[in-house]
Amino acid sequence: MSRIGRMPVEIPAGVDVKINGQEVTVKGPKGTLVETFHSNMVIKKEGNTLVVTRPNDEKTNRALHGLTRSLLSNMVTGVTQGFEKHLEIVGVGFRAQKQGKKLVLTLGYSHPVEMEEPAGITIEVPSPDKIIVKGADKQAVGEVAAKIRMKRPPEPYKGKGIKYAGEVIIRKEGKAGK
Repeated sequence: MSRIGRMPVEIPAGVDVKINGQEVTVKGPKGTLVETFHSNMVIKKEGNTLVVTRPNDEKTNRALHGLTRSLLSNMVTGVTQGFEKHLEIVGVGFRAQKQGKKLVLTLGYSHPVEMEEPAGITIEVPSPDKIIVKGADKQAVGEVAAKIRMKRPPEPYKGKGIKYAGEVIIRKEGKAGK
């Protein structure tokens, strides 16, 4: 039995969970998330917990068991606490600023890079070299943060670019002189 899959997901007060076949809707103070799960997984609401069971021990069902439970747990956490990713900008003249719903990045290109804030995601710029991506959907937050990072990934010689907070950039030695 999957160690993660057999753990029940606690539903905190203020969170409403509706199960309609394989479609689960989780509504909380930070928003509403809807997800459709694989037809082999059985999701039941027992009191104030969600329990995921699988029909048999086939390899695909074992793999889906823990995945389904983790996705449900992330949905409940997302609508209660939310998720956030912190990004740092390293480099002289590299900066970020917020203009309405747009994130404007100055990254050493001949033009500023503009990005729209997607629905359900908020982007904050507490200082010109820090970006915070927040939202209820963990996957969407990670995807937006990755798209921002891809505008100028950190390079290995000086470490300039956009990196995740706490990310370690493996440095290379420069050109060897004589």
